[in-house]
Amino acid sequence: MKLSESYTYPAAIEEVYALIVDPSFRESGCEAQGSTDYDVNVVADGGGHTVTIKRTMPADDMPEFVKKLTGNSVKVVQTEAWGPADSAGGRSADVKVEILGQPAQMKGTATLNGSGDATEFVVDGDVKVSIPLVGKKIEPVVGKAIVKALETDVELGTARL
Repeated sequence: MKLSESYTYPAAIEEVYALIVDPSFRESGCEAQGSTDYDVNVVADGGGHTVTIKRTMPADDMPEFVKKLTGNSVKVVQTEAWGPADSAGGRSADVKVEILGQPAQMKGTATLNGSGDATEFVVDGDVKVSIPLVGKKIEPVVGKAIVKALETDVELGTARL
């Protein structure tokens, strides 16, 4: 299932990027998303950063047929490998979101582009659940959870900027 989301931050790219790679901001995002346990790790890497977020999320919003597979919670690992700024100051990252212990993941990219006091944040990815017969039914549920997490982070980030 293809996923494509676009948001606009009311700030310059450098400010948005600084926020995205700020461990305390990412921790507050985990809290705002209702994570029951989380670990955020940010490592500077060749002009960019690698952000790794491990969190446990309650499965309350999941349909019953999904909860039978996951139990009452899901463990999620999100990795963003942000590269150095391009000539216009834009940034891009390879993004991977995995549900541990389940054959479910999203692989894609995130980009920051813009000028002046506005930055467009775009996430494009492919959600895949490799379970015969029901995988295609679960992919929209996983996609919806990813979009909800993105929206929470963007709301929190916009308020902080």
